[in-house]
Amino acid sequence: MQQPHITLFGIPNCDTVRKARNWLEARDIPYTFHDFKKQGVEADHILQWCEACGIDKVLNRKGTTWRGLAPVEQEKAASLLSAIELLKEHPSLIKRPVVEWKTIRGSAITVGFDADDWEKQLK
Repeated sequence: MQQPHITLFGIPNCDTVRKARNWLEARDIPYTFHDFKKQGVEADHILQWCEACGIDKVLNRKGTTWRGLAPVEQEKAASLLSAIELLKEHPSLIKRPVVEWKTIRGSAITVGFDADDWEKQLK
């Protein structure tokens, strides 16, 4: 069976990202980790994630980064294009992890860690 190509986007000290990485490693599933705090994230990726999952799934409005933004900055999330710029400028606003899956069945994007959903991605 052909190995999937998995790119996991996140921040290494995030508990959910750690849990997701441990899940993959426990199953000997190779993946590429992209630390978007250090490496940044391209607007094209964010747009793909938003188109696949919806801006409400990608944008974390519950975290401390969101609460720390001025109301005028938060208002930028009302439009997709300005929300993408906001996410690019403040990658901590992106819910984690974001995973780009390329498997024999095709490609998919998931946001967050859900072991059952991830098992389905790999089948």
